Amino acid sequence: MEKYGLIGYPLKHSFSSKFFSEKFENENIDAEYSNYEISDINTLPSIITSDLNIKGLNVTIPYKEQVIIFLDELDDTAKVIGAVNVIKVIREDDRIVLKGYNSDLIGFQNSIQPMIDPLLHKKALILGTGGASKAVKYGLERLGIESKYVSRTARPHFFTYNDLTEETLSEYKVIVNTSPVGTFPNVDECPAIPYEYLTSSHLLYDLVYNPPITKFLELGAKQGAKTKNGSEMLQLQAIAAWKIWNNK
Repeated sequence: MEKYGLIGYPLKHSFSSKFFSEKFENENIDAEYSNYEISDINTLPSIITSDLNIKGLNVTIPYKEQVIIFLDELDDTAKVIGAVNVIKVIREDDRIVLKGYNSDLIGFQNSIQPMIDPLLHKKALILGTGGASKAVKYGLERLGIESKYVSRTARPHFFTYNDLTEETLSEYKVIVNTSPVGTFPNVDECPAIPYEYLTSSHLLYDLVYNPPITKFLELGAKQGAKTKNGSEMLQLQAIAAWKIWNNK
């Protein structure tokens, strides 16, 4: 039986496990998907060597960047982004080759593109600076949208949340939350942006999918903004991951 899985920490609510388990059952695929909740990325090599049937892994918070040093190869997209969420395990005789990919880019770009109005949405704020934020930034660039990170701590060329004024939000009409803030069970939390300055010209996209309507999206919708959660992105990136693992 072929085996696949997800590495990350914590993994209380895993979309990937549910998605692939249902896929295997519905399509009569003789495969198994497991969660590998690891508190130390150095555990990865032992996971790979513990089971010869492991063909691929997904990677989530907080390891999308940390995992790179354990990989033998990166595809071109993962190199540019600097983050990996898919690992293909290639077994050649006695040698194991780990190749990293980034399907977050495909998922995000294809999910947000139909909502983009080129006349309104020319600049974006990216809330959070983790591995997923890099794929989001690259995806926005490919859609012709200039973007800037928003961080809790001051960094060169970044905004802090305190920098976000009415003038800032009138210029940056797309806001993407790539942080885990607002994820279940912390459903009353939201990124600290000035929601009162949002308008119907704004687009809010939240990579969080549980709950389906986060506080971030709820407050944006109250101001008339268009909103979307990360559910479709996750489905699209999972489909892309499956193609990567099974592309000979």
